[in-house]
Amino acid sequence: MAKKKFVISFRTILSVATVFLVGYVVWQNWPDIVDTWYHLQEANLFVLLLLVPEQLFMYYACGQIFFSYLSKKYAKVFSKKDKFLISTELNFVNHAVPAGGLGGLAYLTYRLHPYGITAGQASFLYIFRYAVTTVVNYFQALVAIIILAVLGLIPAEATWIIWVSLLMNFGVFMMLALIVFVASSKKRINFFGKTISALVNNLVRFLTFGKKKKILNPQKIDDYFLDIYECVLIVKKDKKALVAPTMWGLIYSFFEIATYWIVAISLGRPELLPFILVGEAIGSVFDGIVPYGLYELGMAGVMIALGVDFPTATIVTVMTRVFTLLFTIVTGTGPYYKVIRGKNGK
Repeated sequence: MAKKKFVISFRTILSVATVFLVGYVVWQNWPDIVDTWYHLQEANLFVLLLLVPEQLFMYYACGQIFFSYLSKKYAKVFSKKDKFLISTELNFVNHAVPAGGLGGLAYLTYRLHPYGITAGQASFLYIFRYAVTTVVNYFQALVAIIILAVLGLIPAEATWIIWVSLLMNFGVFMMLALIVFVASSKKRINFFGKTISALVNNLVRFLTFGKKKKILNPQKIDDYFLDIYECVLIVKKDKKALVAPTMWGLIYSFFEIATYWIVAISLGRPELLPFILVGEAIGSVFDGIVPYGLYELGMAGVMIALGVDFPTATIVTVMTRVFTLLFTIVTGTGPYYKVIRGKNGK
């Protein structure tokens, strides 16, 4: 009798890997979870319950940044349930799995592929979402800085925070402008794609002493960047296509801030809103470029530098992190595992 081969599928590997990654995130945040539990007695629980509908609507708004753009071509493909589930799953990946922005992009590409949406199109949407929220965060922070300056609430020794905030966001703007510049020309994007392929493959060849000739297929990379170019071309021809996604980006950014503000209000500190706005602007930059952990550190550090007392700044930041993490795990784990086990979605 022939023995059956034991084959471990990619879905199984991904399932196990996700369990370990989520476990790692919970383990890393366990001191904060315990600390939050002890500080619950200081908070108004009825106010904290507002986080439930607020978070659910924030998921929806995040998804609408993508789907309001896709609706013109794929309106009949995505049901309301699809939109909500994909938004919830994406939020789960972005928050519960320590992979930074790349994790969310990879999952969105994987999730939208069965609907006929290419990796390049998914990347365009993801970059657009990041661009919109960054711009909104920047202007929110600018308004908050003006308010704090007018009220004389910025300590003299903390003026450097203002310049750091402005420079970091300006750097992101320049990066986004560079992406748009490259993606707006077929020649430039072809050159960029070929350059990336050559650099990566040469590096792989060098590290493997010539045993591995290439890891990237130049044609597939070329197709990927051409998809992004076509998306940019469509937007240039029909600028109204970005109106709805931009509006949803504004709403999403507001609710991101609202999460921290609700926690601050529950602790009797509603006046922290402008400090939260500035801190979130810097924290969001960290969130997009580092794998894990610096978002809250950057945000709390900015609030403290601007004059918020250390206990309050850390409690608000930590409690918000813990509540959003736990809520994300509770709401996102089921839909996410149904997808990677092939029991949901297309």
